[in-house]
Amino acid sequence: MVHGEAWTIKEFFTYPNEYIYWTIQIVMYPFMTGLVAGAFVLSSLYHVFGVKQLKDIARFSLVFSFALLPVAMMPLMLHLQQPQRGIEVMMTPHFTSAIAAFGIVFSTYGMIVAAELWFVYRQYFVQTVQDLKVKTSRTAWDSFLISLYSILIMGAWDISEHALEKDEKAVKILAGLGIPVACFLHGYAGFIFGSVKANALWMTPLMPVIFICSAVVSGIALCIITYAASMELRKLIFAWKRKLNPDLPTTAELKSVELHVVTMTVKYLIMFLILAITLELLDLIFRGYTAVKSWDILRSVIYEKDFTKIFILQYTCGNLIPFILLLMPRLTVRRAVLGTMMVLLGVFMMRWNVVIGGQAFSSSFAGFMDYRLPIWPHDMETFKEGLFGALMVAVTPFVLFYFISRILPVFGQKGGH
Repeated sequence: MVHGEAWTIKEFFTYPNEYIYWTIQIVMYPFMTGLVAGAFVLSSLYHVFGVKQLKDIARFSLVFSFALLPVAMMPLMLHLQQPQRGIEVMMTPHFTSAIAAFGIVFSTYGMIVAAELWFVYRQYFVQTVQDLKVKTSRTAWDSFLISLYSILIMGAWDISEHALEKDEKAVKILAGLGIPVACFLHGYAGFIFGSVKANALWMTPLMPVIFICSAVVSGIALCIITYAASMELRKLIFAWKRKLNPDLPTTAELKSVELHVVTMTVKYLIMFLILAITLELLDLIFRGYTAVKSWDILRSVIYEKDFTKIFILQYTCGNLIPFILLLMPRLTVRRAVLGTMMVLLGVFMMRWNVVIGGQAFSSSFAGFMDYRLPIWPHDMETFKEGLFGALMVAVTPFVLFYFISRILPVFGQKGGH
């Protein structure tokens, strides 16, 4: 069976070799890289621009961006017919290939985030090792942390005020360098789509900019949801531990901190959401105004075939309704989480409509194709390109974040910036 035949439904006149080749994993790819870039930009708003209101979530989003980073390549590896060749992109850089540019940017961004995390957590590493060494009864986990942190410190045990000032300066420089690299990491995905001259829906110079703005929106939204969920877990854990340690923060205190952080972060989410919506609508209006030769088939796809996906799910449920929810006075955490979940739906549908919608019309301009998402896999191909493959990609960063946060705690840590 030809790749794509199992999930492609054809209508009217299409060429025999036309199928939906880019499926759910290629939708997940720009979606996940966008989350990486957006989470990093959120942390940089504090480290670079000094937005003090975002201090509590800056470290959280930086660690979460690091957890998202390895997952950015998972959709591509699952989609490739020869995934063992994927490492070639990283090991053999090619400066005239847009795909190969990903290897260069991905490696550079990974080193920047890792270095920034080292400077942010160096003071914590040193203080933790010093405290654990004087501890009389150490557990196996304590001994493991002493060994691991001693390696990560790399001999830089100086935590004097002068040394910490240098760390803070290094964090600011790395965060400043990381912003354009993070934007390029995701913007190049839009560049790949926008440079395909054979596809009328993708070929627009606004595509990279639209991808970058929606990436920041999705990254901030996911950080808000994950932060709120983490704080809810902390409330439950602290309520149980408070029986043994009454000095722990109360539920009311944690709720106050949570509401303050979420409210401040939502303000910046709204700002980037307005920018993303404006660019997407501008692109749609521009296409209709210029009305090039391919506009007839594009109009059939946008206003007829994919009307529900574009105007109901993406613009109404993913943009308009959450915009109203987040702008309403007396914002609560529950309403913020609901709004940000709908924002994530809107960004995901934008990726879906670009990737799948761009393949919905035949090159003959006389036929259509539809993608039927494989729900229950009957072989490895339908697993990777179906619902379960997408869910595996979506769940992985949260598993990684849990284990990374055991090493790099995002709440209640000593020291750091």
